[in-house]
Amino acid sequence: MPDETKRTVPFVLHLDMDAFFAAVEQLDFPELRGKPVIVGGAPNERGVVSTCSYEARKFGVRSAMSLTEAYRRCPQGIFVPGRMSRYRGISAQVMAIMATYSPQLEPVSIDEAFLDVTHSQNLFGPAEAIARTIQLRVKNELGLSCSLGVAPNKFLAKVASDLKKPGGLVIVAPGTERAFLAPLPIERIWGVGPKTAEQLHKQGLKTIGDIQNADPRLLARRLGVHGHDLYRLACGEDDRPVARYDDTKSVGHEHTFDIDTADIEAVKATLLALAAKVGRRLRKKKLRGKVVQLKLRYLDFTTITRQCALSAHTDLDHDIYRAAVKLLDHHFDGRPVRLIGVSVSQLCGEGEAAAQLSLFDAPPAKAQKLAQVMDAIKEKHGEKSITYAKVKEYEDEPPSP
Repeated sequence: MPDETKRTVPFVLHLDMDAFFAAVEQLDFPELRGKPVIVGGAPNERGVVSTCSYEARKFGVRSAMSLTEAYRRCPQGIFVPGRMSRYRGISAQVMAIMATYSPQLEPVSIDEAFLDVTHSQNLFGPAEAIARTIQLRVKNELGLSCSLGVAPNKFLAKVASDLKKPGGLVIVAPGTERAFLAPLPIERIWGVGPKTAEQLHKQGLKTIGDIQNADPRLLARRLGVHGHDLYRLACGEDDRPVARYDDTKSVGHEHTFDIDTADIEAVKATLLALAAKVGRRLRKKKLRGKVVQLKLRYLDFTTITRQCALSAHTDLDHDIYRAAVKLLDHHFDGRPVRLIGVSVSQLCGEGEAAAQLSLFDAPPAKAQKLAQVMDAIKEKHGEKSITYAKVKEYEDEPPSP
């Protein structure tokens, strides 16, 4: 009976690759090892630092810093453009290693993910042993360093993974949550940005322990609903599950530009390519969606997401594209774009969607037939074998900054 109880204690891993893009550059080009590598572009470009090696961080270079400022701080730095396709390939290998130990894998971004190993311990040993094995495999098989946190929930695991970078492994044992968090600064809590931190500092709340000892009702009065959430996180409470990678609640794709661009036509061409990928995935999964979401990230890493509802569920590329372009036209402010993404949610199966359609909502037979033909060609000859003319035009000619 005691063993059974022990097995039901949740254990979540958070893996975060160390200086990921820069580390891949140093892996592929050994002459860069031990040197300050700054990924993002040339120092005379208008972009920002995507990431930098730990050698560059010693000079005060940080992600999201302008390339000009990075050069001022580290003129001896080696500035390189990003290679997103290479980073995505390595990321897929990292995720595959993690998935070996549990199907409950939730990628958060290209270089980090959560893994619920609560029910994996009978097969692979304690959560700490699983984390060490993953860390070792990433090092031995891929030649890269990662940091991990192991804890009873996602929030704690995320905080833990960041404490001993690079190459760290931090365990938060059940029952030690509050003590673990207490000495840390309030900025470690999700959602506490500069403005919230300033508010809390004015109230004498500087550490997470200060929030633990505060009156939660007072926090709620001053910060609204956020105050309640803040108190729960400060106490180490987080009941969000690790969402399985294949538990499809939405289907989406993103693209990070090699060079930040304000060329609206290039952005729209990329959006069409993404909409085509989303549509193809929906059709492959026999799903349709009704809500289209646009994601825009500017060169200063400011990110906005906007969404709209369609009149009926769809899996067609152009339905998704038209909705996304409408959002883009309404919300794009002219600044250079670093990343763009489109996703579709409120999903249902093909049959369920068809049952909800009126005669006037039904997708044109020609559009459905075109989608089927394009899918068949891609299935037989590869994803790049056929595409839209607008996409092809900008694939052949890179977008201007």
